[in-house]
Amino acid sequence: MRLCGSAPHGLRSIPKLRRDTQNASSANLTENASYEGAWIDPPGYDAGKKIKGKKRHLLVDTLGLLLHAIVHPADIQDRDGGILLLATLFGMYPFLKKLFADGGYQGPDFQKALAKILPHLTTEIVKRSDHAKGFEVLPRRWVVERTIAWLNRCRRLVKDWENLNRTALAFLRLASIRLMLRKLCNPA
Repeated sequence: MRLCGSAPHGLRSIPKLRRDTQNASSANLTENASYEGAWIDPPGYDAGKKIKGKKRHLLVDTLGLLLHAIVHPADIQDRDGGILLLATLFGMYPFLKKLFADGGYQGPDFQKALAKILPHLTTEIVKRSDHAKGFEVLPRRWVVERTIAWLNRCRRLVKDWENLNRTALAFLRLASIRLMLRKLCNPA
């Protein structure tokens, strides 16, 4: 094993062992120290925001605490990612009555899929006014924006360091746990 110099987080590269399929009678094991496709999730490209990487979809409560999250490549549209987020709830939060979402989640496709997945949930799309100039605080939307700002205080979440989506999701959840513990220990 050697230290992987190009990895920004300083992790050691782990050799991958695989069977030699050319000669089935021998039990040769070959070592491959480079990262292969099974090790790295494809990043994706969001043409609207012009970013290459991952997207995070968050479901937060009215206090801004994380309820559920998913991480996926950036080439999946917001409304499809929102449906994916809500489809993975599996009845974890039966008390949800109303969903506040931004303009990226509007449209008949999102409404139909939401009615199929969670028929009891009503949706309110919070849109920016056409007459607004500059920055404007939007009702209910600032809660999730504040949560994203809180989570981005964790250095590991600011940049897209993770190769696997499940690792990025794990660090997102760890940052959320840290945030909840701070709120619990310092109620002021």
